[in-house]
Amino acid sequence: MPRPTNGMAIASLVLGILWLYWVGSILALVFGYIARQQIAQRGESGGGLATAGIVLGWIGVGTFFLMLFFVFVVAAGAPASSY
Repeated sequence: MPRPTNGMAIASLVLGILWLYWVGSILALVFGYIARQQIAQRGESGGGLATAGIVLGWIGVGTFFLMLFFVFVVAAGAPASSY
């Protein structure tokens, strides 16, 4: 009998792929870590899906902070407008 796939692992992977303006990345991390705990407790399958969702979530969060850094660098280097 095949083991069922954890639904949180699937949700983590989907949200990691979609990003949804970086909110999806944070949810991918949350669902991925919860899914890994559930998989260990229940013996379900989907560990690879959860791990992939976690990796994509961290990539999304890293991209967000990188974009934020560049916005501040550009804003700090922009000349002040004078009238």
